Amino acid sequence: MADPLLHMTTSAAWAEVVPGGELRPGSLAEQGFVHLSTPEQVHLPANRLYAGSTDLVLLCLDPARIEPEVRWEPGVPTDPSSMLFPHLYGPLDSDSVIAVLPYRPGADGTFAPPTDLPKV
Repeated sequence: MADPLLHMTTSAAWAEVVPGGELRPGSLAEQGFVHLSTPEQVHLPANRLYAGSTDLVLLCLDPARIEPEVRWEPGVPTDPSSMLFPHLYGPLDSDSVIAVLPYRPGADGTFAPPTDLPKV
């Protein structure tokens, strides 16, 4: 069994996706891909972009169900230089989502790597 890939979004954005539909975040149009993370790295963009936010969810994705292509590429310059992030080059199909979990910051407003994720 392996860890899922993760996509972080707001609960409101996820609520707009119909079963069997697709999530098309702004990054798909702006950068050509959907940002994904591993469980060990999702807290990095969470803290950079959403520190203190209390409305985030983690979409847990089964890599075997993800289409189209996922490429492993560098993040931003402040991430560790050897760290590669998964980028999905197309919309995120809701059928690849195996769980949706709330992602809340700690008392200090920062996020930690998630625990108790489903295995795939």
